[in-house]
Amino acid sequence: MILQLREIFQIEGMHLPVDYTISLEELSEVRGYTFAAPVSVQGEFSNRAGIVTLKYTVSCTLDAVCDRCLAELRRDYSYDFSHTVVPSLQSEGDIYDTYLVAQHDSIDMNETAISDLLLMLPTKMLCREDCKGLCDICGCNLNETTCDCRK
Repeated sequence: MILQLREIFQIEGMHLPVDYTISLEELSEVRGYTFAAPVSVQGEFSNRAGIVTLKYTVSCTLDAVCDRCLAELRRDYSYDFSHTVVPSLQSEGDIYDTYLVAQHDSIDMNETAISDLLLMLPTKMLCREDCKGLCDICGCNLNETTCDCRK
């Protein structure tokens, strides 16, 4: 979703709400994660004293496999983000990571939300924190049963 921000850069006190979903079709391009439902994005751009900020929440549901025992799982995640939005960088010394740059007064909100989300999602998925995994000899799920392989 491309958002035009020219007006919010010009009018102090203006607020621009953001409330939409990123479709599963668009999310299919994200590698390493399987989304069970569209991703929800809710928040707002606001211009306070000439400084434009974006504060928003991204919520998603992932289908995954436990990295230890291979059990299927579904997890809900919700993260809050905040960015200072600028129409351009003032100098070469400015760091892109510090600001969200609205090139040509617009922002690809999908790209921003997905990038922020991917930085926060866990890289290791577990069915539970104390998952015992699989026996490396017989392959049984040690969360559900015990085996005599290690004796």
